[in-house]
Amino acid sequence: MSTYHAPLPEMQFVLNELAGLAQVAQLPGFEDATSDTVTAILEEAAKFATNVLDPLNIPGDREGAQRQPDGSVKTPAGFKDAYAQYCANGWNGLTKSAEFGGQGLPQVVATAVEEMWHAANLAFDLCPLLTQGAIEAIERNASQALKEKFLPRMVAGTWTGTMNLTEPQAGSDLAAVRSRAVPQGDGTYRLYGQKIFITFGEHDYTDNIIHLVLARTPDAPQGVKGISLFVVPKVLVNDDGSLGRRNDVACVSLEHKLGIHASPTAVLAYGDQGGAVGYLVGEENRGLEYMFVMMNLARFSVGLEGVGISERAYQRAVAYARDRVQGKAVGLPKDAPAGTIIEHPDIRRMLMTMRAYTEATRAVAYVTAAALDNAARNPDPDARAKHQAFADFMIPIVKGHSTEVAQEVASLGLQVHGGMGFIEETGAAQHLRDARIITIYEGTTGIQANDFIGRKTARDAGAVARAVAAEIDKVATRLAARPEPALKAIGVRLAAAEADVQEALAWMVAAYGHDTRAAHAGAVAYLRLWGLAVGGWQMGRAALVAAERLAAGEGDPAFLHAKIATARYYADGLLAQTSGLAHTVVHGGESALALAAEAF
Repeated sequence: MSTYHAPLPEMQFVLNELAGLAQVAQLPGFEDATSDTVTAILEEAAKFATNVLDPLNIPGDREGAQRQPDGSVKTPAGFKDAYAQYCANGWNGLTKSAEFGGQGLPQVVATAVEEMWHAANLAFDLCPLLTQGAIEAIERNASQALKEKFLPRMVAGTWTGTMNLTEPQAGSDLAAVRSRAVPQGDGTYRLYGQKIFITFGEHDYTDNIIHLVLARTPDAPQGVKGISLFVVPKVLVNDDGSLGRRNDVACVSLEHKLGIHASPTAVLAYGDQGGAVGYLVGEENRGLEYMFVMMNLARFSVGLEGVGISERAYQRAVAYARDRVQGKAVGLPKDAPAGTIIEHPDIRRMLMTMRAYTEATRAVAYVTAAALDNAARNPDPDARAKHQAFADFMIPIVKGHSTEVAQEVASLGLQVHGGMGFIEETGAAQHLRDARIITIYEGTTGIQANDFIGRKTARDAGAVARAVAAEIDKVATRLAARPEPALKAIGVRLAAAEADVQEALAWMVAAYGHDTRAAHAGAVAYLRLWGLAVGGWQMGRAALVAAERLAAGEGDPAFLHAKIATARYYADGLLAQTSGLAHTVVHGGESALALAAEAF
């Protein structure tokens, strides 16, 4: 059975050569993120992922989380102990403020660590992921009193956090939220309503869960402008920090899901026994604004889930292909014995596709994380603004493209296994089942694409998009000037992809203003086009670094040659899709609308 091993050399290459870890470590407050410290963190995280989380993944999927008759939830065997170890080792507070017990490390370091958790055991890590976002929303927007009351234990992990948006009648349309919050005159509110799809809304990891809940006050205006955000603890907290009585929030059921079975997805009822006590975060009617702080971080993390699942599916497929003996590959001598399936050209094509997609989406995510660090800590205000604009542009790509890629990579992993991939005992099917939710989490791919064409492209008339395209062109030009044939070939394809991006960008900016339905019909293709292009950009940068280090006689030659080979495959085998996507953006959306009018 395959065992997950974190790809530490690859992660360190991306951190150091593409994401610029050394520069991030010079930012105010990040001085402790030295190369030696980060290496030690990654090595310890890798051990925890391999020795603790990975062995629980398949058994946890089979056992699943189970709701008990009293409404409590029992997670699979070993998960509660693993979470206790996770907290004891300080993983929960990696990036959080030292004021509340965190370690204050850069997001880019936590990104590499988080990828390991997603790869080793996605269902387990969904709980810490939501807690991270809840901490962020409270720290940025709540009163000092609420911060002091809840954050120290949330940062330590002894209390977890959730995000409560969705209701039975209000999926992605938050304007339809009906949950009520009635002021009590003492600074508290009483909440009433039902929330669905609440990840780790009830569990046995900790003795308290801090729910962040969207609800309406009695005089709130209609629509999204009338939504407020409330902290609603599962167990009320006394003034001295001790736990008091159980709050009026109950898990009435768990959803039965396609995958991530070890993660309890709860239906929560608020106020059935007189009203759940809640505390307003910030000001009334600004809840959606505050929740987007949590949601934006969650969207980045969900994109990183795509990277983690892709890596795990790839590792499992490679291990199987190296071991499975079946047939004789074409082109070998007639008297050659049957070999393992990794000798077959189509198996190698699938494995290279999986590898190239994974390396590209990883690089894009890590570079985006470094931009988030600079947006938060760079001492130059202009640099902060530039990095924030870049990160805002990239997050829909990280979320939308990386999660769509994970579907293909996990599916290819199952295909490499052949019929055995359809059998649960190999583990390949679980990756495909688990991956399916991530294109839906925190806004579907269509919602990410709508945001991408609107707020991230049309709103500034494509200014940030053109700046990113210019960076892609610079790398393509550098590649084309290299003497190595492989790098020249990468440069040619990257230049073509950049031209495709420019064509689609110009059309999208124009169309968004006068034919918004056509623009939205082409939005997903536009996002995928950008995802492929920025992936090619980072793979091209990686190939340049690898060639320069080889020329200087530095580093591991085998690793560096493989880096160039993978970038070449990405350019030839995957980046060529950009021309078709550009055509789809410009012509396909309008055609789809016209045909749909006739067909439906």
